[in-house]
Amino acid sequence: MKQLTLILIVLLIPFRVFSSSSQDSIFDMDEIRDASTLKSEILQDWHIVNGLVSTRQKSITISVGELWPGRDLRIPVRFIVPVNGKAKGFHLTGGHNLKQFESDTAIRGVDIELIKGGIGLVHTIVQKPRTYGEGDLGKQMRDRFIDTLETRYSIQYWGWPAILMRATTAAYAESHYFERGKIALSGGSKNGASPAVAIIVDTRLSALHASVSPPWESPLRLCDPQAWEALNTYNQNDPDFKPHNFLGGTFGPSYTKEAIAAGHNWENIRKLANRISDQIFISRNLTQLANRNVDLLFHPGTHDMVAYDLFWGGSHYPQIPTYLRINSGHGKKHRPDSAELKEQNLTAFLLNHFFGGEPLLESPKVSYHRDNNAINITVTFEPDSHEESGRIWWMYDRGPDGSSAYIRELFPEKQWKDMEPGQQPATWTTQIEIESGATHIDFFTNHLKTIHRESNTYPTYISSPYNRINLK
Repeated sequence: MKQLTLILIVLLIPFRVFSSSSQDSIFDMDEIRDASTLKSEILQDWHIVNGLVSTRQKSITISVGELWPGRDLRIPVRFIVPVNGKAKGFHLTGGHNLKQFESDTAIRGVDIELIKGGIGLVHTIVQKPRTYGEGDLGKQMRDRFIDTLETRYSIQYWGWPAILMRATTAAYAESHYFERGKIALSGGSKNGASPAVAIIVDTRLSALHASVSPPWESPLRLCDPQAWEALNTYNQNDPDFKPHNFLGGTFGPSYTKEAIAAGHNWENIRKLANRISDQIFISRNLTQLANRNVDLLFHPGTHDMVAYDLFWGGSHYPQIPTYLRINSGHGKKHRPDSAELKEQNLTAFLLNHFFGGEPLLESPKVSYHRDNNAINITVTFEPDSHEESGRIWWMYDRGPDGSSAYIRELFPEKQWKDMEPGQQPATWTTQIEIESGATHIDFFTNHLKTIHRESNTYPTYISSPYNRINLK
C-alpha cells in the first residue's frame, strides 16, 4: 500500500466545486458530479478481504476541489463491495480517521447485512483538517472565511458536504463495482450536519440518519436581532451562565465574534445566514425531499450544544421525525434509568431504506388541555401504526433555546411515567400534576415499535414533537 498522506497540491487546471459566479450557491453541482476532475491516486487496488462476510475493497485519494487558486484539497475514500457482482447503491459515512485507511476494514453490525444484500459501503473523512495532519489548511480556510464570509472557505458549509458528494462521484466512477442505487448517509455532529447539506443539494442521495445536528432554521440561527436580545437578557440574569462557542451558532460553532473583529457587522452575518439557509437546513426542503422519496430520521439530543433549539423546532416542524433520548447530547454520558436501553433505530432505518419491509413509526400528533392543577396529554398516531408503548418526560421552567441553562439543567430523574393506551385506537394518554409556582412545563414522549426482519427483531423509537406549555 502506498504511504497515505493528505496533501494540498498545485493544480495545472483550476477547478472549483464552489461556483464563484453565483453568490447564492455554495456548490457547482456539475463540477461535483464530474468524475474527470477526481484525479484519483490509488492507495490499494481492488482486492478480496476475508472475514465473517468477505468483501472486495479499494482505497484511493481524490480531489475534492480547489479551495482557492492553486490549492487543492485531497481526501481518502474507501470502497467496500460484495465479493460477487456489483453493489447497487451504498451506505456513505465520514466518521473515520486517517489511520483506518492504512489497513483493510473489517465490517461489522448492520454493514454485514448491507453487504449480504448487495449494498456497498463508502468511507471517507469528515473531520477537522488538523486530525489528519492538515492543521495549517484548516487555519488558512478559517482565516479566509472570517475575512470574506465566502462559503467556499468554510469547512462546515463547503468542505465537509463536498467531501461526501465527491466520494459519491468517485464510487460511481468505479462502474465495474458499483451501479446506481439508493445512497444512505449516517453520522453524528459534523457527520450529521454535513450529510444534511449534501442530501439537500445532491439528488443522488436518498436517506439521512443524523444525530446531534441541527435540522431547522430557528431565529437564533438566522441571527434575528429580537431573538438574540431576548437570549442575551436571559443569560445576563443567569448566575450560572457559562459562554459556549456552539450555542447560537448558525450551523455549528459561532463565528460572530471573529467576523465582527475582522470588520464585518451584524447585518453582514445575518445576511449570510439567511442567504444560505435554504441550502443547509432540512426544514427548508421538506417538500423537495419528500418528492424525491428521501427518508429522514434525526436524533438531536435533548440537551445538545449543536441542536440547541428543540422547543422552536418542535413547535414549527412537528412533522420532522425525531427520536429524543432523555438527557442526551454532546458530552452527556450519564444514561438515566428511564432511557431506552436497546434502541436500534439506525440499523432498522438502513435495512428498511435499502430492502423495504415494516416501516418505522412516523411523528405523532400531540394535544393537551389543562384541568385545574393538572395537564391531560394525548399522543395520536396514524391508524395501524402498531406502536407498542408510550413514555413521557417533563421538566419545569427550563431555560430558553440556545441558553447556557438549556444544556445545563437536565430532566429530573423521577419526572417520567409510562403512558396508558387511549380509548381511541393509536392514542396514548397521561396526566401530569402541575408544580406550584412553575411558569412553564416542557415535555416529550417516546414510543416503541419492534421491527421484525426474518428471525431478527429491532426495537425502534419515535418521539412526539417537543412541547412547552405556559402555565401563567
